[in-house]
Amino acid sequence: MPWLACEDRVVASLEVARARRARRRGLLGRDDLTGALLIERCRAVHTVGMNFEIDVAYLDADRQVVDIVTMRPGRIGRPRLGARSVIEARAGAFERWGIRVGDLLDVRLDA
Repeated sequence: MPWLACEDRVVASLEVARARRARRRGLLGRDDLTGALLIERCRAVHTVGMNFEIDVAYLDADRQVVDIVTMRPGRIGRPRLGARSVIEARAGAFERWGIRVGDLLDVRLDA
């Protein structure tokens, strides 16, 4: 199972949406999320049809956080210049995990 790391700390379990279908579906249809979801090749997200509020971290090509927003259900986010992927988590998770704009995130295969 992959893990999300911030600097030198493992902060959460991680799902990775690589396939086109998985990227389009994201968190739609779920009632909850433990850990986080990485959507690669993504610059914008929406929460139309979602059941809960999420935190979204926009990452550049080096996986540095360029912006963080919290989105309520039914919203359409605007694209972020320079973003190459996003991390989604339940609202409040990034604050608990200490993730901030400027942090470098990493995907680890072992904790």
